[in-house]
Amino acid sequence: MATTRDEHSYAQPDKVRISDLALDLAVDFDRKQLSGTATYTLEWLDPQATQLVLDTRDLTITKVEGANREGQWTPLRYALAARDPILGSKLTIQVPERDTSVRVAYTTSPEASGLQWLEPAMTQGKQQPFMFSQSEAIHARSWVPLQDTPGVRFTYKAHVTAPANAMVLMSADNDPAAARDGDYSFTMPQPIPSYLLAIAAGDLVFEPISRRSGVWAEPAMVHKAASEFADTEKMIDVAEKLYGPYRWGRYDLLVLPPSFPFGGMENPRLTFATPTVIVGDKSLVSLVAHELAHSWSGNLVTNASWKNIWLNEGFTTYVQARITEALYGNELAEMERQIDQEELAREIKSGEIAPADQVLALPALAGRDPDEVLSDIAYTKGAWFLQFLEQRFGRDTFDPFLRGWFDSHAFKSATSDEFVDYLQANLLAKHPDMVTPAELDAWLHQPGIPAFAHRAQSRNFGIVDAARIAWSAEGKLPPASITTPWSTQEWTHFLDGLPETLPVERMGALDAAYHFSGTPNGELAQRWYPLAVRSGYHAGDDAMAAFLQVVGRRKLIMPTYEALVKTPEGLQFARDVFEKARPGYHPITTASVAALLAKAAPVASAASAADAPPAVSSTVPAPAAPATGGAPAP
Repeated sequence: MATTRDEHSYAQPDKVRISDLALDLAVDFDRKQLSGTATYTLEWLDPQATQLVLDTRDLTITKVEGANREGQWTPLRYALAARDPILGSKLTIQVPERDTSVRVAYTTSPEASGLQWLEPAMTQGKQQPFMFSQSEAIHARSWVPLQDTPGVRFTYKAHVTAPANAMVLMSADNDPAAARDGDYSFTMPQPIPSYLLAIAAGDLVFEPISRRSGVWAEPAMVHKAASEFADTEKMIDVAEKLYGPYRWGRYDLLVLPPSFPFGGMENPRLTFATPTVIVGDKSLVSLVAHELAHSWSGNLVTNASWKNIWLNEGFTTYVQARITEALYGNELAEMERQIDQEELAREIKSGEIAPADQVLALPALAGRDPDEVLSDIAYTKGAWFLQFLEQRFGRDTFDPFLRGWFDSHAFKSATSDEFVDYLQANLLAKHPDMVTPAELDAWLHQPGIPAFAHRAQSRNFGIVDAARIAWSAEGKLPPASITTPWSTQEWTHFLDGLPETLPVERMGALDAAYHFSGTPNGELAQRWYPLAVRSGYHAGDDAMAAFLQVVGRRKLIMPTYEALVKTPEGLQFARDVFEKARPGYHPITTASVAALLAKAAPVASAASAADAPPAVSSTVPAPAAPATGGAPAP
């Protein structure tokens, strides 16, 4: 069990740990608040300790009590410290009798960073409000006072009341047949870290996929989502064959409104997923493979602190590719690896990721928000390292090794050093001279990607490259016979290979042929719109603005905002769009966009209109329908 100090938590788990949490909460859509109590079962580890220190952010604490040996509750003294902009407020509770149970009564803020409250108009059905949580990385403390560190794992129970027309779900034992009556109870018997604590409430219905898997979504979305995610049970079977049994009971998915700030969130038993991956052809269901893979890498074996995040995301990205390959073939897995690797190379070359942040084994992150430190290094370089080990040792050796890591550290939190120790003892020592210390150091402690790393190379992308080169040289667009079969991945590679800017007439020819402006495919939109901004192509401005107002997934919208803010005209357009979009954005997305706009203001103000073509037109239209359709048609 990892005891390394987590610089993003005030908690002192070496002295006392929460072993079980019991929540009793009420959902108030009108006030945009959760209120109730959190009761902790405590394990006192230090015989001298008499304080329980918890993490909070913008919570109103109304009462703290402790239970004596007879089960009688008595008030406890407590102090809530001043708010730190990153860590929130330290809650120190005096527990002189070292009670085994402590209860905190509290109310959340309407601006809680880990909760989003949507008005009916922001949902697909337009009839009922919606609420959902996003606890990773350190946002759980904004809706539950906790030892908010991945180094502490606890079981939990919850009783939640809500309006009778709202279905409430949690990262726990959701019953597909549960009555929608406003009164719900949950149990999570497996110990989880705080960032996997999750809740959602709204107009939600269920459609099964298999005996142990299904989809929750708004009524108008549920069948479409279940069809798109129909291979979920097959994915579970593949992962089990590789890495051992699925240990969480059910695996369901909750499709959230488009404002969800991430592609998915691996909340155990109930993955939260963005609707932007539902494009009608299953081309983006690797997201499901990724979130499912977390059931082994992340949920089962968890990074002990956020500087060890590659143990979650790198391992998961590797496992995701193995699931994708087993179900859909090596070529699709190789295309996705190549897209990821080339994207990371661009980020490193551009300086987007500082050299100090390009290592897997990060130093302490004190004074930095873990949300802003996380990059593709954890995902892509982490997976690349494991692929390197697989290639050196062979799958017959590496697969049992990785399964052994999951089995031996199940329901524990681990550090990078612990993994290296396990690697040395269980792989490197048994197969000496296969990997040198210098190679290991290059992956873990040196910036960038090692020169000896094997680059992914897709056969299909060769055809895409040839078509793009022919168009660049001759001005002749690829014929429909070539482009009609292209998947999202091939279109992505086509766009990624275009120059930084194109003449307006060439942008128009591409748009007329392939309908990129207005594409409901977010992977393509996040590439096309920045290119349009840089090229001064305005025909898609209305569609771009509508996209930014409907979709809140940070990965899909931040590239366009980043392109816009580089000129005064673009910055003003971005501000206008953000003003309209802000009510529907999650607090995490709102913070990212607001910080970008604030940082860009002096730079854009200094820019001259002569330095670049006008970024966008000045009129920002009303939002269009959510982006949930297919890839561009020829």
